Amino acid sequence: MAAATLGQVWARKLLPVPWLLCGSKRCVSSIFKAADLQIQMTKEPQKKPAPSQALLFGKTFTDHMLMVEWNNKAGWGPPRIQPFQNLTLHPACSGLHYSLQLFEGLKAYKGGDQQVRLFRPWLNMDRMLRSARRLCLPELLECIRQLIEVDKDWVPDGNGTSLYVRPVLIGNEPSLGVGMVTQALLYVILCPVGSYFPGDSMTPVSLLADPSFVRAWIGGVGDCKLGGNYGPTVAVQREAQKRGCEQVLWLYGPDHQLTEVGTMNIFVYWTHEDGVLELVTPPLNGVILPGVVRQSLLDLARTWGEFRVAERKVTMKELKRALEEGRVREVFGSGTACQVCPVHQILYEGKQLHIPTMENGPELILRFQKELKAIQYGASAHDWMFRV
Repeated sequence: MAAATLGQVWARKLLPVPWLLCGSKRCVSSIFKAADLQIQMTKEPQKKPAPSQALLFGKTFTDHMLMVEWNNKAGWGPPRIQPFQNLTLHPACSGLHYSLQLFEGLKAYKGGDQQVRLFRPWLNMDRMLRSARRLCLPELLECIRQLIEVDKDWVPDGNGTSLYVRPVLIGNEPSLGVGMVTQALLYVILCPVGSYFPGDSMTPVSLLADPSFVRAWIGGVGDCKLGGNYGPTVAVQREAQKRGCEQVLWLYGPDHQLTEVGTMNIFVYWTHEDGVLELVTPPLNGVILPGVVRQSLLDLARTWGEFRVAERKVTMKELKRALEEGRVREVFGSGTACQVCPVHQILYEGKQLHIPTMENGPELILRFQKELKAIQYGASAHDWMFRV
């Protein structure tokens, strides 16, 4: 897609930002433009991973990064693509002290035609904008396409591989005072990646469902992709591993509502108690993150029209009863990093609940995986894909 057309899409979706109102004052006074993009190519290119080399998630980085600086006096500086390098931050940087930080995660895929395409990137940009509003930080993005174009030779073309794109926005206020940010730094880095989980992506995971651990709550920021939502989960993840589980099933409320699986959205494919075959996932009520793959699975399932697709509250009591009555077919998580991940066991209230996901194919999971792969790798033309 031509840069002009891409710019029009971003402009329609993002540029009319009524610059983030923080109290009675506007946060910024300008926007940056892709036309002002400055490109500095590296003089020391790194050796790219061999096709046979295993790509560990988030461990290998490309030659270049995108950087844009902002302050409340001058607004946005010119965007620039520069050699990948360490950041220089003030010791009192507000992003470090008060988690005034957010990030996104999306992927670029190389198809059989060697064309590189981004998967539904405008949904990530919309979500990044919502997260930025919650933190009173500025946000805009269009130069990702050109960054990927510069480093497109880093996009792997092996089965199940992709280029992970990580935009980050941090408050860069050199002050220990808690208050509105007057300086911010937006940057984007790229990582060639394989499967998020080691081994086969169809290997099912077990979950610890302990209501004493809470990830997010109504009125909080669970629906925003903020760094502060993830750091506190590390200790709980470690507790899950101590109890023989790979991931955490986050519950919420006195009725133990299912919300997320680790850093993934959760789906249940079952025959509902009313006798109707159904795919259900928790609603976007402010507690869970509006995942891009989550939305994609819902969109695909609704297009098929073969079973009911619902977004509503699901409790552990409902799930246990459905398991006892043999109505559950598959339980799985979804996310950009892993795509679709089957669940085969849940440790809840001291008891292991067996989920018959793998015994049932897993038919639906494999179908989703096949459909997503065909779209993402360009086997079939689709308006979800954005050409670089």
